[in-house]
Amino acid sequence: MLRLALFGYGELARNLVKKEFKLRYRNSVLGFLWSLFNPLGMMTILTIVFSIFLKSDIRNFPVFILVALLPWRFFSISTSNALWSIVGNAPLVTKVYFPRQILVLSSNLANFLGSCMEFVVLLPLMLLLGMKMTYFIVFLPVILLLELILVFGISLSLAALNVYYRDINQLWDLTLQIGFFVTPILYGISLIPDKYLVAYSLNPLARVIESVRRILFYGVMPTIWDFLILFVSGIFFTVLGYLIFRRLEPRFAEEI
Repeated sequence: MLRLALFGYGELARNLVKKEFKLRYRNSVLGFLWSLFNPLGMMTILTIVFSIFLKSDIRNFPVFILVALLPWRFFSISTSNALWSIVGNAPLVTKVYFPRQILVLSSNLANFLGSCMEFVVLLPLMLLLGMKMTYFIVFLPVILLLELILVFGISLSLAALNVYYRDINQLWDLTLQIGFFVTPILYGISLIPDKYLVAYSLNPLARVIESVRRILFYGVMPTIWDFLILFVSGIFFTVLGYLIFRRLEPRFAEEI
């Protein structure tokens, strides 16, 4: 149903993606390099804190952190930006007819493009830090695409709700702050007590990060459950987001 709604608007979607991507780095001296410096800076700080002060015994801790930070950044930045994709395009929404979902999708795709570029830069950096690549890296694009589906579904709900309730922005910021610590970014999922492990592992973002770690850090293949939970979660949130979006869309022009 979503595909049918967007059919025939491919050119508009491409132009919106280009616009979103260019605006992100407009008037910036370093441009795209900021996308790399931000996670590298956080990685450096966390490495100092956990390797020196808190004495983490994880080998090659900088890589351990960085391979988790990149998918988390894509999720947090993409959903936060897409949250404003309807409100921020009020003139377009009120004057021109087109499937409004394209605004959300184009925002997600622009962030996805930036995230893919970050991973391209990450790979040679990992080699410099002494890590080895395995052929399981061919599964990395699959995991990232499954994350994109998940992000799109959540973004649809956030963008639609934000038109009516501007508190959604503050609530989502708080959710992301909590999510950063309850998602295995600073630690491995092996540290989770057994009694919480099943519920914890159902967190789709935890599955994304652990899958990326398996591929890039441990050099092993994600489990079938990783793929299955990510796929089902992505479809669930996309269908839910689409239903919420369609329910609220008729009054977008009035509420903006």
